[in-house]
Parts: sequence; C-alpha cells; structure tokens
Amino acid sequence: MRKIYSLLAMVTLILGLSACSNDEVTPEKRMDEFVGHWNDKDFEAMYKMASSESKEAYPTEEFVDRYEKIYNDLNVENLSVSYEKPEEGEENSEEEDKASFPLSVEMDTIGGPISFDYQATMNKIEDEDGETDWVVNWDPGYIFPQLKDGGEISFQSESPERGEIFDRNQNGLAINEEIYEIGVVPGEFGENAEETKKEIADLLAMNVDSINTALNAEWVQDDSFVPLKKVPKTNKEQLDALFELGPVLSQTTTGRVYPYGESASHLVGYIGSVTAEEMEEAEPGAYSNGDVIGKRGLELLFEDRLKGESGVTIAVTKEGEEDQILTQKEVKDGEDITVTIDADIQQSIYDSYEDQTGTAAAIQPKTGETLALVSAPGFDPNELAYGISQSRLKELQEDEQKPLQNRFSATFAPGSSIKPITAAIGLETGAIDPKEAIEINGLTWQKDESWGDYRVTRVSEGSPVDLTDALVRSDNIYFAQQALEIGSDKLIDGLNQFGVGEDFPYTYPIEASTVSNNGEIDSEAMLADTSYGQGQLEMSALHLAVAYTTLLNDGNMIQPTLEESEEDSKVWKEGIVSGKNIDTIRDALRKVVSAPNGTAHSAASLDINLSGKTGTAELKKSLDDENAEENGWFVTYPEDEDLLISMMMENVKEQGGSHIVVDRAVEALQEIK
Repeated sequence: MRKIYSLLAMVTLILGLSACSNDEVTPEKRMDEFVGHWNDKDFEAMYKMASSESKEAYPTEEFVDRYEKIYNDLNVENLSVSYEKPEEGEENSEEEDKASFPLSVEMDTIGGPISFDYQATMNKIEDEDGETDWVVNWDPGYIFPQLKDGGEISFQSESPERGEIFDRNQNGLAINEEIYEIGVVPGEFGENAEETKKEIADLLAMNVDSINTALNAEWVQDDSFVPLKKVPKTNKEQLDALFELGPVLSQTTTGRVYPYGESASHLVGYIGSVTAEEMEEAEPGAYSNGDVIGKRGLELLFEDRLKGESGVTIAVTKEGEEDQILTQKEVKDGEDITVTIDADIQQSIYDSYEDQTGTAAAIQPKTGETLALVSAPGFDPNELAYGISQSRLKELQEDEQKPLQNRFSATFAPGSSIKPITAAIGLETGAIDPKEAIEINGLTWQKDESWGDYRVTRVSEGSPVDLTDALVRSDNIYFAQQALEIGSDKLIDGLNQFGVGEDFPYTYPIEASTVSNNGEIDSEAMLADTSYGQGQLEMSALHLAVAYTTLLNDGNMIQPTLEESEEDSKVWKEGIVSGKNIDTIRDALRKVVSAPNGTAHSAASLDINLSGKTGTAELKKSLDDENAEENGWFVTYPEDEDLLISMMMENVKEQGGSHIVVDRAVEALQEIK
C-alpha cells in the first residue's frame, strides 16, 4: 500500500513540475504577443509590454499616439511584422536576463512599400512575488530605424496635373489653362465697404459672410491679398464688373475650363471639390482635402484616368542633416482622353434648339463614331466647377426647362420615327407586302367595338395606302393595321433584334430602351400604339440613330463608340434587314423629304439631299386627355451618308409638331455642311 502512495506522489510531483515548466514565461512567448499586437496595430497593448525604462523615456504620447498618427498619416496597410526565433538548442543571449530577436517589418503606405529590419531586445524582470516576466526595450527605431536617435517624419505630396478631354479634332472640351484667382485687399475698402462686399458677393455667387470670414483670418493685414474665388478668363463681363470695384485684384493660376460651355455641359460635366463621402468611398489615400473630383459627365466617367496619382515622398528629417528617404512615389499626371465627338457639330445642333428643350444624337453611321450628344437647355459648367451660390443653384433646379437634366441619357416615346423599324420588322416577317395597298377611309379607325372608345388617328387622308405612302405621310392607321398582322410576339421579337429591351452597349451610361414597362404587349390597342411609337415604347435618341444604321450598312446595326481609342465599325446586331427590304424603306425615307406631301418636305430646301423620318409623340395621361403635350422627332441623313442625326424637341404641339424639329435640324445642317 505504501508503494502505491509513493508512486502517486511521484506522478503528482512530475505533473506539477511539468505544469510549472509549461507555464514558464519565455522571451519567445512574449515576443510572439508583442508582434501579434503590432500586426493588429494595438499600440496600447504594445506599450504595456514595454520596460519601465522605455516608458519613462517615452511616455504614452511618444509611443501610442505617435504610432497611431504616423500610421494614419501614411495610410499604412498590409502590415507584416515577424521575428526570427533562435534555433533549438541555440542560446538567445549570453546573459540569462536578456534576449534579442531580429525583427522584419513590411508595410504598404501612401508613398509605396516600406520594409526594414531591426534588433528587438528584451529584459527579464521579477515582481514582488518572485514571478518572472519579459519586457521589451523599446525606442523610436521600432517605428522606423532612422528615428532611433531622433527626427520627425516628413510627408511631401506633389499634385498631378489633371488629364484633359479633347474632341476628334483636338478641340479642348475640358482643359487646364490660366484663370484668375479673384481676391480683395482689405485696406482698399472705402466708406461703403458693406455695399462693396455685397456687390462682390453677387458677382462671385458668394455670400457676404464668406467674404468676412476670409477677411477675418489671423494672417490678414490691410495690404494682404485675400483670395476669394477662381474665375475663368472667358467670363469677361463678370471680370470687367469685378475689376471696376476698388478692393478687387487678381492673381493668375491654373484651373479647369470648359470652352464649349452649355452646349457640351451634360456630356463633359464638371469637377468640384471632393467631399468627405467621396473620399470615404474612394481607395484609401486616393484623395485628400482640397482635391477635385469629376462630378458628372465625362469628368466623372473617366475620373480614375483623368485624376492621375500624387507624387509622395516620405522621409525622416533631422535638423542639420540630410533627409533620409523612407519611400518615394513619382507623380503621375492624369491621362488625356480623346473622344469621337465633333465639338463644332455639337455646338451647331445645340444652337439650333434656341429656346427649345430636347435632345439629339449625331453619329457617323458607317463607323458608329458618336459626333454629338446634346441635351438642351444646358448649364454653364464653369459656374458649377468654381462654386455656385445656393440661390443660383435653386434657380437652376426650379427652372421649368430643367437645364440640369441630362436628356440624351434618357428614353422617350419615339413617335412615328419608329415606323421605318416597324416596317422592317413587318417586311422581314412577311406580314407587310410593300406592293399591297390597303383601303383606309377617314382620319380615325378602330378594329371593332371591343376597342371601346379607343381609336387610331392619322393626320391626313389618303386611300388606298401602301408602305411607301404610309411612311411618306406618316399614316398611323396603316401601321396599326399592319401591327395586328405582325402580332405582338413577332413585333416584340423584332424590336428585340434592334436591341430594344437589353442594355445599350456604350461607354457612357445610356438608359436601356424598352418595349413596355414589363416587356410585353398585352392588348391589341397597345400593339397598335407600339407600331407607331406610342404605347409604352421608349428609346434614347442615340439608340434610335443606331437603329437606322441598319439601312446604311446592309442590314447590320452598328455598335456606337465614344472614345477615339475604341474599335469602330463593329456590328452590334447582324443581318436584321435584307437588301431588298432596305431598298424599299430607303426609297420611302428619301420621299419623306423630297415628295411635296412628305412630312419633312421643308428640308428639301437644303442644298443637300436628305432622307429621314419625322415623328410626333403624344404624352397623354389618359385616352380622353386632349390637352396633352407633344414631343417632335426627326431622324435624318444626307445622301453621302457620313452623318445621321436623331433629334427630339419637347412641347411642340403649338409650334407645328415635328415640322419645327425639321426646320431646326436644317439650321444645324446648314452650319455643319
């Protein structure tokens, strides 16, 4: 029995000694913890593991706060700290109460990757109860070795030059050029200072409080130049009025300028100061306070390529010594971008709108290159880029013509301008016989009494009516009757072949065209309406222009391009219309202009031979809505087929319907050709 007790005692002793051995604090264990906290950027936990001598030499603000500030300022990411453990059996240090470990530190920063090696040392300590532990002998060299004997982190940034945007002829759409920094000299304000401040505020779209804040800055003296706002040199009237005021002076600087102003405003967009939300959404370090960012249009679309990358130098500076560079990234200027737009065509089409609202797209129908994307009215991008007052912004937002709305990216009912597409679908399905003339009497028609109060209306009488006559006079009844022959499924399938109902393959975001809200045609009345561009059918001006390219490219629908570097002459949809059917439709579209009874006959006065199709889209909210407004359309191309314009004007009911669109298109073409 005594032997059993002795054996149990021995086992207990061995287990106890083993437990003590396992619980023994080793320098490797503590270094594991220290490095773990470091990788987690838990600087407070690291500080707790520092020796008392280290804490006395470097209080919390020189350890925890400094680590946090430096790592935040440098946007430290992908931090990797490791140490080299001694091989088994190898003594860590000649002294039992000291240990050392080679450290390796790697990190990514705003200036590029930084890596270094450092020697970590530890001391063995004993508390009042005789328990031992290991602490780190810390110094600033752990942050960066160059800081061990003092010094500060220097962070220098060099801003890149923003890339410029050019049209196909290298005309600047968004360029960097010399502008004025408008400011005031406090000592030059006379007796009527408050009145003068108000005049300046009105001219600069500022408020007086902002001017007073600038004037009350601590550094301002009576003879100081106090900058208020940047103004492009093109704003001559504004500048002349400002320079007449005594305290106003200017300095030259470089800024963003939009030479084509309102005419290309929705297309090009503008830049503005980056917001806190935009900085948060961007990649870390991509922007800092005071940077600019694209707010809309091409400036926003190509922001990542236009903005460039800041040059950054991170160094340790010590008084009387040469800077020690930790890492350096060269500045990378933004990329210049050239688009297929022809700024002169853009300007001519925009000017033709005068006081009208609407949208237009112009393309080279053989290559698909976009020559113009117009939304009228526009706004002054120079005004928004350099700060706009809340009152002026409210004025733009509440303007009935909605100058801030981008119409060329939106979709609208195409009206009768869709009829050549409906004709192509009918011809291809065999539902329409181009030689067959249909007897149609009167200006209204309905299939039978099941249609209730719904009737199809046409603008002029004529009978019998064949396809050519229906296109020339734009006969809604003919197309409604032919749509019933085509049927809903085949009409939808045909429109789908023209890209309706799918994402539009284009660099600039353009709303997808739709057959209807749910993609279906669920009644005969809706089928009739859809055939002549009413119902719920909607298309963008650009998509409508692209659809017409099937008539000029042997039945292939071209894919539009916007950037000069894109491959052109690519086919989006192949073999949609046969050659024989193309000839039939093209002949009719020529007569739309040339024939005396053609709906676009006023365009025959132009020196060039045009073909095209007009359209009027009623914006009825109900069947009995007699006061509904109308949008007018004209899609046209000259006989040399180097240009195709799709043009829409809003609210044309009291102005002759689509005829005003034809006249304005002719004005634009006179300038272009």
